[in-house]
Amino acid sequence: MPDKHIVIIGAGLGGLTAAIKLQEAGYAYTILEQADRVGGTWAQNTYPGCACDVPVAAYQLSFAQSMNWTRVFPQQAEIQAYAEEITDRYQLRPNLRLNEAAEEAVWNEDTKTWSVTTSKGDTIKADAVIGALGQLNRPFWPDIPGKDSFNGPVMHSAEWDHSVDLEGKRIAIIGSAASAVQIIPEVAKTCAKVGVFQRSPNWVIPRNDRFIAPEEMALMFTIPEKAMEFAEMNRKLIYENADYFFWQAFQWTPEGRAHFTRLATDHLHEQVPDEALRKKLTPDYPVGCRRILISDDYFTTLMEPNVELITEHIAEIVPEGIKTVDGKVHEYDVIAFATGFETTGWRWSVDVVGRNGQSIAEAWEDGPEAYLGITVNGFPNLFVLYGPNTNLGHNSITFMLERQVEYTIKALQALDEKGASAMVPTEAAQDAFNKDLQEKLSKTVWADPACNSWYKTGSGKITQNWGGHTRAYADAVAEVKLEDYELV
Repeated sequence: MPDKHIVIIGAGLGGLTAAIKLQEAGYAYTILEQADRVGGTWAQNTYPGCACDVPVAAYQLSFAQSMNWTRVFPQQAEIQAYAEEITDRYQLRPNLRLNEAAEEAVWNEDTKTWSVTTSKGDTIKADAVIGALGQLNRPFWPDIPGKDSFNGPVMHSAEWDHSVDLEGKRIAIIGSAASAVQIIPEVAKTCAKVGVFQRSPNWVIPRNDRFIAPEEMALMFTIPEKAMEFAEMNRKLIYENADYFFWQAFQWTPEGRAHFTRLATDHLHEQVPDEALRKKLTPDYPVGCRRILISDDYFTTLMEPNVELITEHIAEIVPEGIKTVDGKVHEYDVIAFATGFETTGWRWSVDVVGRNGQSIAEAWEDGPEAYLGITVNGFPNLFVLYGPNTNLGHNSITFMLERQVEYTIKALQALDEKGASAMVPTEAAQDAFNKDLQEKLSKTVWADPACNSWYKTGSGKITQNWGGHTRAYADAVAEVKLEDYELV
């Protein structure tokens, strides 16, 4: 049996996957989670309408299927409940510390171990650390003058204040991207007035979501083995359609560009008959440049009499509401920012200090880089899940998480076989990997100079996304190439 002890930071789906696979491989582990429940982003984000943009057949873990779903595209509460379900199914709770954040992780070159200090003052010695903190967990608040002067409640989609009763209220939604298109249809059902402040429009394609009735589930359970067989076939169909065809929107093939532009344009024309409104909702940048949004009811909600799309830029927030650059003051009772997350800064909530006292924040000051998006030069036995350049625009992130965890287990097993204590990618290997990756990314739509998105830094370097389809990533991490590592 392996004698290593691993600390996992974060109990989202990535951290839970790591715990399950470490347990199966015989490794001791501790999960540190700052929140009071598991689920990661699905525990943190509870705004109205919060749901996943990937069908549940492809989003739930391949080895931990559940039948407790009521929609094709899973909603936040059900995903968080799924995280609780697999935590119990795989008996992870004895090794799970809720309400206990990792505050610092320091590498000791002499003992070849990590010392992880927690928010409760405990220090845990670890042979390896798995960082499962994700990319999207730090709310982004735009710098708008007067934000603190508003007379009513101000909240962020990632920190929704459910104590605020919205019924009959006038609410401003600042932002019109992924979280906004989910929030707006929900709040419009009860709010007297909804103002949607759009800086720039987005490409939106149909979601084709539907309710899964209990009778349908009961029918499936009459022949459970066939239900599971069909579920696997459906999962494979969704995955391959995304990886072979949806990917072409970002690979920027002429056919991919034409199809998804047409799909989004037709969706807009079918749902918005008003030509002037359609013009405001039509992007002036290529499809795929930014995240393609998926919604069945965002455009139709904008047609409702209590909803107004405002495209004039915001000048300032005033006590009564929001003043736009044309001088008009729009009065509201509540303001909600749906402005996403800080991304390219990669400011983790834990201070990770590697060799020679260098922090990962310092190492990533000019933009984060990792070898295979998992290991980092200068930080032995640190394995990152959903790390730099492993985000996707076209497929399920859980596919990537499973491959990254498999790689991490293989790496730990390779250390045991070699009798080594730790491994760290060489600078040459990491540089070569990232040079090749950036070359591939330069051929994608994200590299278009007219494309401004959270996927890249101010200098234009793409630090978030993988540069190909996910099959290529699976091939890249299929084996641990020890020649690319220094063993210590």
